[in-house]
Amino acid sequence: MSHCPFCKKKIAMSKAFCSRNCKENYFQLIAIQIPKLFLKRIYVFCSEEEREKEITEFATRHKWRLDLLKNKIEDEAIKMGYAEDPLKESKD
Repeated sequence: MSHCPFCKKKIAMSKAFCSRNCKENYFQLIAIQIPKLFLKRIYVFCSEEEREKEITEFATRHKWRLDLLKNKIEDEAIKMGYAEDPLKESKD
């Protein structure tokens, strides 16, 4: 058995993705590129409301799905240290 690269479901070895939707989402997620300066601007200089507005405008400008863009931005923010990883264990 193999796994779908997007949703991690078990699929047959002969298939690459479990559905057409997963395939489209996977390749769109790969295509999304977020500039480091954009991340810095929305996490350092913007409030929470301004951040949501900027992300929405960025998604419409580049014709990307908002949910995929938010996931990608969150991942990149964690990598760059602008946000905390919610799955990371806290050290007390």
